[in-house]
Amino acid sequence: MPRVKGGTVTRRRRKRVLKLAKGYYGSKHRLFKVAKQQVMKSHNYAYRDRRNKKRDFRKLWITRINAAARMNGLSYSRLMHGLKEAGIEVNRKMLAELAVSDEKAFAELANKAKAAL
Repeated sequence: MPRVKGGTVTRRRRKRVLKLAKGYYGSKHRLFKVAKQQVMKSHNYAYRDRRNKKRDFRKLWITRINAAARMNGLSYSRLMHGLKEAGIEVNRKMLAELAVSDEKAFAELANKAKAAL
């Protein structure tokens, strides 16, 4: 069987991987084999962390809501229960935004939650 040189296809594939590895430390952006391994690992991290980001933000919102609720004399769980009893449907993202930017509006919601308990 005749010998086939790698040629343009192999070069194109390697250049694509090295382009993705641009900015990595040391050999990881210079050598194809190492760069390929790191690019695969980086894709795995990206896939995983797109899911973890949602968890992290929810944790952050809950922490902010809890801090603001305690300033208004409630715990997080009692605030959320009170809001549910009062029929107020506000998601945690918006509650956290109110807690940070508009303390008066959050205090009103906390008072309504207290009244519903």
